[in-house]
Amino acid sequence: MSRLDFVRDSSKRFPIVDTPDSVLRMRIWHCKYRTLSPLSAFQKLEELIIASFPDETLEVIGELRSLRYLRLLHLPKITDLSPLGRLQNLEVLSLATSPAWDAAGRIQRVGSLAPLRSMQNLRHLELFGVCTEDRSLAEIEECHALRTASFSQYPKEKVKRFSEKLGVTNQYAPASSFEA
Repeated sequence: MSRLDFVRDSSKRFPIVDTPDSVLRMRIWHCKYRTLSPLSAFQKLEELIIASFPDETLEVIGELRSLRYLRLLHLPKITDLSPLGRLQNLEVLSLATSPAWDAAGRIQRVGSLAPLRSMQNLRHLELFGVCTEDRSLAEIEECHALRTASFSQYPKEKVKRFSEKLGVTNQYAPASSFEA
Protein backbone atom coordinates (compact mmCIF):
# COMPACT_ATOMS: atom_id res chain seq x y z
CA MET A 1 0.00 0.00 0.00
CA SER A 2 2.00 2.97 -1.15
CA ARG A 3 -0.94 5.29 -1.79
CA LEU A 4 -4.09 6.32 0.11
CA ASP A 5 -6.90 8.40 -1.34
CA PHE A 6 -9.64 9.79 0.92
CA VAL A 7 -12.28 11.74 -0.98
CA ARG A 8 -15.26 13.48 0.65
CA ASP A 9 -15.24 11.12 3.63
CA SER A 10 -18.01 12.22 6.03
CA SER A 11 -16.39 10.56 9.07
CA LYS A 12 -15.28 12.90 11.83
CA ARG A 13 -12.20 10.80 12.64
CA PHE A 14 -9.26 10.08 10.42
CA PRO A 15 -9.26 6.33 9.54
CA ILE A 16 -6.92 3.93 11.30
CA VAL A 17 -4.19 2.66 9.01
CA ASP A 18 -2.38 -0.47 10.20
CA THR A 19 0.85 0.14 8.30
CA PRO A 20 1.42 3.91 8.05
CA ASP A 21 5.10 3.42 7.16
CA SER A 22 4.06 1.75 3.91
CA VAL A 23 2.23 4.87 2.70
CA LEU A 24 4.26 7.18 0.46
CA ARG A 25 1.45 9.21 -1.13
CA MET A 26 -1.80 10.49 0.30
CA ARG A 27 -4.68 12.67 -0.77
CA ILE A 28 -7.29 13.95 1.70
CA TRP A 29 -9.87 15.72 -0.43
CA HIS A 30 -12.64 17.70 1.29
CA CYS A 31 -13.13 15.21 4.11
CA LYS A 32 -14.92 16.06 7.38
CA TYR A 33 -12.15 14.97 9.77
CA ARG A 34 -11.97 17.17 12.88
CA THR A 35 -8.19 16.94 12.95
CA LEU A 36 -5.38 15.54 10.87
CA SER A 37 -3.10 14.93 13.86
CA PRO A 38 -2.98 11.17 13.06
CA LEU A 39 -0.87 12.10 10.02
CA SER A 40 2.16 12.23 12.31
CA ALA A 41 2.31 8.41 12.08
CA PHE A 42 3.06 8.60 8.34
CA GLN A 43 6.77 9.35 8.61
CA LYS A 44 7.66 7.98 5.16
CA LEU A 45 5.06 10.10 3.38
CA GLU A 46 6.61 11.86 0.36
CA GLU A 47 3.53 13.35 -1.29
CA LEU A 48 0.56 14.92 0.49
CA ILE A 49 -2.44 16.74 -0.92
CA ILE A 50 -5.09 18.15 1.39
CA ALA A 51 -8.20 20.10 0.43
CA SER A 52 -9.95 21.64 3.45
CA PHE A 53 -7.32 21.60 6.20
CA PRO A 54 -9.22 21.46 9.54
CA ASP A 55 -6.49 22.19 12.08
CA GLU A 56 -5.42 25.55 13.52
CA THR A 57 -1.69 24.90 13.08
CA LEU A 58 0.57 23.15 10.60
CA GLU A 59 2.46 21.32 13.35
CA VAL A 60 1.44 17.87 12.12
CA ILE A 61 2.66 18.74 8.62
CA GLY A 62 5.99 19.97 9.99
CA GLU A 63 6.56 16.51 11.49
CA LEU A 64 6.48 14.83 8.07
CA ARG A 65 10.17 15.25 7.27
CA SER A 66 10.15 12.94 4.23
CA LEU A 67 7.69 15.12 2.31
CA ARG A 68 8.84 16.17 -1.14
CA TYR A 69 5.47 17.36 -2.48
CA LEU A 70 2.87 19.31 -0.46
CA ARG A 71 -0.33 20.88 -1.73
CA LEU A 72 -2.74 22.49 0.75
CA LEU A 73 -5.98 23.92 -0.58
CA HIS A 74 -8.26 25.93 1.72
CA LEU A 75 -6.52 26.32 5.05
CA PRO A 76 -8.77 28.95 6.65
CA LYS A 77 -7.48 28.63 10.23
CA ILE A 78 -3.77 28.86 9.39
CA THR A 79 -1.88 32.08 10.12
CA ASP A 80 1.60 30.69 10.86
CA LEU A 81 3.77 28.87 8.32
CA SER A 82 6.65 28.22 10.75
CA PRO A 83 6.20 24.41 10.95
CA LEU A 84 6.77 24.18 7.20
CA GLY A 85 10.33 25.40 7.69
CA ARG A 86 11.23 21.95 9.04
CA LEU A 87 10.47 20.28 5.70
CA GLN A 88 14.02 20.18 4.37
CA ASN A 89 13.24 17.62 1.63
CA LEU A 90 10.30 19.56 0.20
CA GLU A 91 10.65 20.31 -3.52
CA VAL A 92 7.10 21.39 -4.37
CA LEU A 93 4.89 23.59 -2.19
CA SER A 94 1.44 24.83 -3.14
CA LEU A 95 -0.65 26.81 -0.65
CA ALA A 96 -3.99 28.09 -1.88
CA THR A 97 -7.28 29.50 -0.73
CA SER A 98 -10.42 27.92 -2.13
CA PRO A 99 -11.24 28.92 -5.71
CA ALA A 100 -14.32 30.81 -4.43
CA TRP A 101 -12.11 32.89 -2.13
CA ASP A 102 -9.66 33.58 -4.93
CA ALA A 103 -12.44 34.68 -7.30
CA ALA A 104 -13.77 37.03 -4.61
CA GLY A 105 -10.30 38.45 -3.94
CA ARG A 106 -10.27 37.09 -0.37
CA ILE A 107 -6.92 36.12 1.07
CA GLN A 108 -5.62 33.88 3.83
CA ARG A 109 -3.40 36.17 5.86
CA VAL A 110 -0.23 34.65 7.30
CA GLY A 111 2.24 36.36 9.61
CA SER A 112 5.34 35.68 7.54
CA LEU A 113 6.69 33.83 4.51
CA ALA A 114 10.16 33.68 6.10
CA PRO A 115 9.86 29.99 7.16
CA LEU A 116 9.95 29.04 3.48
CA ARG A 117 13.54 30.34 3.25
CA SER A 118 14.85 27.35 5.19
CA MET A 119 13.59 24.91 2.54
CA GLN A 120 16.87 24.41 0.71
CA ASN A 121 15.40 21.95 -1.83
CA LEU A 122 12.28 23.95 -2.72
CA ARG A 123 12.10 24.09 -6.54
CA HIS A 124 8.46 24.95 -7.22
CA LEU A 125 6.24 27.33 -5.26
CA GLU A 126 2.61 28.36 -5.58
CA LEU A 127 1.00 30.91 -3.27
CA PHE A 128 -2.58 31.50 -4.35
CA GLY A 129 -4.29 33.92 -2.01
CA VAL A 130 -1.98 33.06 0.90
CA CYS A 131 -0.38 36.42 1.69
CA THR A 132 1.27 38.49 4.37
CA GLU A 133 -0.30 41.79 5.44
CA ASP A 134 1.87 43.79 3.03
CA ARG A 135 1.62 41.20 0.24
CA SER A 136 5.38 41.30 -0.15
CA LEU A 137 7.58 38.50 -1.47
CA ALA A 138 10.80 40.00 -0.10
CA GLU A 139 10.99 37.45 2.73
CA ILE A 140 11.48 34.62 0.25
CA GLU A 141 13.91 36.29 -2.14
CA GLU A 142 16.64 34.05 -0.70
CA CYS A 143 14.99 30.87 -2.00
CA HIS A 144 17.67 30.44 -4.67
CA ALA A 145 16.78 26.83 -5.51
CA LEU A 146 13.40 27.93 -6.92
CA ARG A 147 12.85 27.28 -10.61
CA THR A 148 9.17 28.16 -10.90
CA ALA A 149 6.84 30.30 -8.84
CA SER A 150 3.24 31.33 -9.33
CA PHE A 151 1.22 33.77 -7.25
CA SER A 152 -2.27 35.21 -7.03
CA GLN A 153 -3.48 38.16 -4.95
CA TYR A 154 0.01 39.72 -4.99
CA PRO A 155 0.73 43.03 -6.75
CA LYS A 156 2.03 42.41 -10.27
CA GLU A 157 5.07 44.64 -9.75
CA LYS A 158 6.12 42.61 -6.68
CA VAL A 159 5.74 39.34 -8.56
CA LYS A 160 7.74 40.72 -11.49
CA ARG A 161 10.53 41.95 -9.21
CA PHE A 162 10.65 38.59 -7.43
CA SER A 163 10.73 36.62 -10.69
CA GLU A 164 13.48 38.79 -12.16
CA LYS A 165 15.61 38.74 -9.02
CA LEU A 166 15.49 34.95 -8.68
CA GLY A 167 15.29 34.10 -12.38
CA VAL A 168 12.20 31.94 -11.89
CA THR A 169 9.52 31.34 -14.46
CA ASN A 170 5.86 31.94 -13.77
CA GLN A 171 4.53 28.40 -14.09
CA TYR A 172 2.29 26.13 -12.11
CA ALA A 173 3.95 23.52 -9.93
CA PRO A 174 4.31 20.03 -11.38
CA ALA A 175 1.25 17.82 -11.11
CA SER A 176 1.04 15.28 -8.32
CA SER A 177 0.78 11.55 -8.93
CA PHE A 178 -2.95 11.87 -8.17
CA GLU A 179 -3.38 14.32 -11.05
CA ALA A 180 -1.25 12.49 -13.61
